[in-house]
Amino acid sequence: MYDLIIIGGGPAGMTAAVYTARKRLKALMLTKEFGGQPMWTMDIENYMGYQFITGPELMEKFDEQVRKFPIDIKYEEVTGLTQGTDGTFHVISDGGKYQAQAVIVASGKRPRRLEVPGEAEFIGRGVSFCATCDGPLYAGKHVAVVGGGNSALQAAIELSGVAEKVYLISLHGYNADPIVIERLRELTKPVIEFSGYTTTEIKGSEAVESLIISNNETKAQTELAIQGVFVEIGLLPNSEFCQDILAFNKYREVVTDCRTRTNIPGLFAAGDVANGPDKQIVIAAGDGAKAAMVAYEYLLHKHGIK
Repeated sequence: MYDLIIIGGGPAGMTAAVYTARKRLKALMLTKEFGGQPMWTMDIENYMGYQFITGPELMEKFDEQVRKFPIDIKYEEVTGLTQGTDGTFHVISDGGKYQAQAVIVASGKRPRRLEVPGEAEFIGRGVSFCATCDGPLYAGKHVAVVGGGNSALQAAIELSGVAEKVYLISLHGYNADPIVIERLRELTKPVIEFSGYTTTEIKGSEAVESLIISNNETKAQTELAIQGVFVEIGLLPNSEFCQDILAFNKYREVVTDCRTRTNIPGLFAAGDVANGPDKQIVIAAGDGAKAAMVAYEYLLHKHGIK
């Protein structure tokens, strides 16, 4: 029996772990993988204390701090969350079953897929969801980035320094910060832009060879000869494991109040899996700290922990 289980190993989960350990709680952190979304990010210029740092470097700093405390960490994927008749919570993973008096859900988000023919078939063979991770593999090649938000434009900017040719396909223009759009426009090697196009198919034999896009107005199709497709069309919350117990909004994010409390006493949610309007590393970390302190308060009054 743990006092608290933290589900997730990104900025929210790791920050919650540090605050939990400082409160001397018996805690367990369950996470499928280390670092969360920042592991896909190369340039971070808005995390306080660092004028510039890469996502993996920042998460390594987080990890170093977590490991200074005696908290159990298991790299397992959580598949279920239920509440027993005694009020305790049962967390099921692909590695075991665990019980706790309280739980913080900090499971983050994952890339949204295009759901077009060829996408699933060529994952790892030309289809990627991480320009930071896979960009260097496409040096001197032709690639396409699909999306119109910050992550898509940043991926295109990053790839322009590696690939021979970069196409940027957006459904309805750009929904990115002005500074990111400005950087895109200032590239010495311009990105080839297709605004108002829908991706309809990814083609190839052993690996990706071309991308089919369709003009939203004329419906005319264009085939781009490429070797890589980077999908940057948003994220989906990793919340399936708690869908039978927690309240969701229309985006399947966990609904919380301003103190990270959910509709179930003893269950808290922090970071991008929750319904906060802004998704930033610093906000996720703040959420994790808040959730840990509120969970401690709950345990103190509900279960009389010392």
